[in-house]
Amino acid sequence: MQAAARRSALAPGPSAGDWGLLLIRLTFGLLMAGHGSQKLFGLFGGQGLAATGRGFDALGYHPGRVYAVIGGLSEFLGGLGLAAGLFTPLAAAALIGVMINAMATVTGAHGLWDTDGGVEYSVCIAISALAIAMIGPGRLAFDRFFPWGAGGWPEAGLALGLGGVAAAITLSL
Repeated sequence: MQAAARRSALAPGPSAGDWGLLLIRLTFGLLMAGHGSQKLFGLFGGQGLAATGRGFDALGYHPGRVYAVIGGLSEFLGGLGLAAGLFTPLAAAALIGVMINAMATVTGAHGLWDTDGGVEYSVCIAISALAIAMIGPGRLAFDRFFPWGAGGWPEAGLALGLGGVAAAITLSL
């Protein structure tokens, strides 16, 4: 066991790293949940499900409303899961899958930078979600009670694999 991990395991309370992970999870997760609620409920200036469904139809996802629900729920529930540190690998997989689809259908043709409509934003979301699955959500998370709460390679593999497979299935339909 590495020295820092050993100290963390022996420490009586949450470490600065645990608080830092909580800050990242809350900010990132709640913003993603808000992004999903724009699609699903029209909150925070979003267009809501009907308009989002028409947008998905225009992208070639048919029926668009069904895919809008899937995308919106993936962002909403994935974001809430990361924020709470609950089922972290599955929450990360939901966000990774949605971002792979966004890169493949919307932003990929525009290069890297977001200023040009590129993949920058989607890559940052997917990598942040994967990193949280790898590191684990920290002690200030509901997952601390479960075996996957410490993060690791299996959790990262599950998040990336499940997100990738879900994206591949969605893109092939």
